[in-house]
Amino acid sequence: HVQLVESGGGSVQAGGSLRLSCEASVGTDTRYSLAWFRQATGKEREGLSCRYGLAGSTHYADAVKNRFTISRDHAKKTMYLQMDNLEPEDSAVYYCAANLGPCAPGNRWTNSERYNYWGQGTQVTVS
Repeated sequence: HVQLVESGGGSVQAGGSLRLSCEASVGTDTRYSLAWFRQATGKEREGLSCRYGLAGSTHYADAVKNRFTISRDHAKKTMYLQMDNLEPEDSAVYYCAANLGPCAPGNRWTNSERYNYWGQGTQVTVS
């Protein structure tokens, strides 16, 4: 059974930074891709970043490229999302997700239906 637990959300002023963590029971299993999504009130769930394995492919959505950085610490079974230069539009519930296999190519990794396992989410508010 795959378990994902997010933490690190909170309130921050525009221009500030936060680092989200996702403790993943499959964190040391390099066969899984791990991804970050977010969902703002009244909007669809949006894919932000995906990373596969130890040194596999890494993908970013255009909306967060050059501001957000995904990383994985296999020893700690944890994935991180470093978020810099935050904007009010970044306010949302942030989720981590896992899927057996690599990140889908092109923009297909952003499709939330591709992921079988989800965390409970952590709120980020930027004002």
